[in-house]
Amino acid sequence: MSQLYDMKLLIEQKIKDDKLDAPQVKGKIGLRCGTVLAFISPTTPDDPAKVAKLKTAVKEVLNLNL
Repeated sequence: MSQLYDMKLLIEQKIKDDKLDAPQVKGKIGLRCGTVLAFISPTTPDDPAKVAKLKTAVKEVLNLNL
């Protein structure tokens, strides 16, 4: 699996655990990082720039360090 996909799974688990509105939270993260989470699959190649942007967006939206 790719690092991006592993991060996506952690994000989805955090949303579920905190009982947050998934579409809203994923939308906010996607807008901040420029990547739609729904398009990240286990075969998505890791791009260091995308990984960094996603980490920053998740920190801003969920206050979660990945």
